[in-house]
Amino acid sequence: MMMALGMFVFMLQTVPYQEFQHQMAWRHPTNSRVGLRPQSQFLGPDDETITLSGVLLPALTGGRISLMAIQLMAETGKAWSLIEGSGAIHGMFVIESLSRTKTVFFADGSARRIEFTIMLKRTDEGLKDMFGDLSQQFENLAEQVSDTVGGFLS
Repeated sequence: MMMALGMFVFMLQTVPYQEFQHQMAWRHPTNSRVGLRPQSQFLGPDDETITLSGVLLPALTGGRISLMAIQLMAETGKAWSLIEGSGAIHGMFVIESLSRTKTVFFADGSARRIEFTIMLKRTDEGLKDMFGDLSQQFENLAEQVSDTVGGFLS
């Protein structure tokens, strides 16, 4: 597994991307001042996007059906968790766009080669939004275990 977007798994049999581009930005607007340089103020993070691109060779890799699955996910408008096969968690992303270019065709008109680009945009504020407060979840779980164990001992 290369990566998972929600329940969709990127791998050789589906959509093996060859390029992963991650863009992050931060906001620093400025205010003009008389006789001085403009004053900059840090306002926090700006848009975070990930672009996946590559070439599908349907005889060897995924093809039309896999890209249709991504299209259907995009049409829901939902944000999906994005997790790399290495375990790196990127956050919650919506599918902003999907482009396909078909070239080199079989006799029936199906493509032998499909170039694709998928653009994802982050929607959460951080991993705490994605998972919630893990320490609070742990405390709640510990209380439940304690109550359950205490119930068996009494």
